Amino acid sequence: MEKTNRFLGEDPVGKLMRTYAIPCIISLLVGALYNIVDQIFIANAAYLGSYGNAANTVVFPLTVIALAIAVMIGDGCCAYVSLCLGRQETMTAKKSVGNSVVLVIACGLGLCAVYLVFSDAIIALFGGTVNAETFRLSREYFFYITLGIPFYMFGQALNPIIRADGSPRFAMASTLAGAVLNIILDPVFIFAFRWGMMGAAVATVLGQVVTAILAVWYILHMKLVKPTKADLKLNGRICRKTLVLGVTSFLSQISLVAAMAAINNMIRKYGALDPVFGQEQYAQIPMAVVGIVMKFFQIVISIVVGMAAGCIPIVGFNMGAGKKHRVKALFGRLLAAEAAVGAAAFIIVEGFPRQLINIFGAANESAYYTDFAIKAFRIYLCMVIFACVNKACFIFLQAMGKAVSSTALSMIREIVFGVGFALLLPLFFGLDGVLYSMPLSDILTFCIALYLIIRTCKELHQDASETLRTPAAAPAGSVKYAVHAFQ
Repeated sequence: MEKTNRFLGEDPVGKLMRTYAIPCIISLLVGALYNIVDQIFIANAAYLGSYGNAANTVVFPLTVIALAIAVMIGDGCCAYVSLCLGRQETMTAKKSVGNSVVLVIACGLGLCAVYLVFSDAIIALFGGTVNAETFRLSREYFFYITLGIPFYMFGQALNPIIRADGSPRFAMASTLAGAVLNIILDPVFIFAFRWGMMGAAVATVLGQVVTAILAVWYILHMKLVKPTKADLKLNGRICRKTLVLGVTSFLSQISLVAAMAAINNMIRKYGALDPVFGQEQYAQIPMAVVGIVMKFFQIVISIVVGMAAGCIPIVGFNMGAGKKHRVKALFGRLLAAEAAVGAAAFIIVEGFPRQLINIFGAANESAYYTDFAIKAFRIYLCMVIFACVNKACFIFLQAMGKAVSSTALSMIREIVFGVGFALLLPLFFGLDGVLYSMPLSDILTFCIALYLIIRTCKELHQDASETLRTPAAAPAGSVKYAVHAFQ
């Protein structure tokens, strides 16, 4: 019996959102756990402590660069494939998948080579020279993490492509398998073998290899858009369209790297002027703490992005099929859900910062560590509700094919506001200015996002009304090839 993806245009949007978003959320949360689990075990190893935490914070943006390239390819392919399936253009969808596989392999190998050649300069650029011990541990961790970059990028890029093929559960399972291995190996390598930063990195890389192997298996057994050898030949037009749809995902990640580089360097500069953190034995604390706060925020954002990215196949299919009223309904549900996640995160960071920091080894550190961490959680994430809604808006506009609006909003948030305020506010508020940069950026971005949300809802309402008045002109929405949920 022929399978169809007609259900994407017919099933209740709430049901579809749960079906696709939950596995995507779990996949991203599990992916986020790689670095977070490393940091938890590192922080609780007395022989690493805040020095190891600071080194982890230095290297983290460098893994985000790899992620930015991977999601540009993967999310762009996912959106393009979904639009093609909605328009019954299955052959083009297959070519997009084949081209994306080649692109991510080439980019992974290239980035790995760059990291190995310029490692010391890159570590210094991201604040690794705060003191000698932090630099030494950063080099150790970065070397082994770099060896896994091609595997990491392949697994992350293929994850959304697998979802677009109708298998969100497999996408989740492949990421989960790698993360579970990482969680098992981290304490073995760090505490039993006492391999230090090398142990944390090796555990992470082995998990990434498992995820990549499962992604390769799936590519060879795809259901609807399985690429042939001919589809692996790069096509300029298809690559361009795929990457354009993924550029928002790239910019939202790469601009975060720019913001983190600015933040790390401002922490290094103004921490040195602080009467406490200017002392050699405490110099690494602000960088370690801000890294921990960012890791908690990464958990929140993984949920937020997971909900929004999980909706990409649904949005793409219904936009391609001309069912704008369903897209509008989904948009409303998504924004409400994202705001709820932000509200829950706000309660946690404002009410329980001490408990959060205790997870990351506060018992082994000085009172200055805990005090600064409590302040950092409460200030840095005080506008987390707006941050969640902003991120949902970026991704939803991307899924609708509004690459320009989505990209512009993302760039304004991360580069103009994120980097700008991180550099400007410390001039007036010192080290605390770094903390103020996040909430101020989110407030101003929300003002712009609110305008785009209202305008988009009006456009969808108008288009849906016109479609209902002229049903003969609306696309039928039926397709020959299908996306279905993985069973």
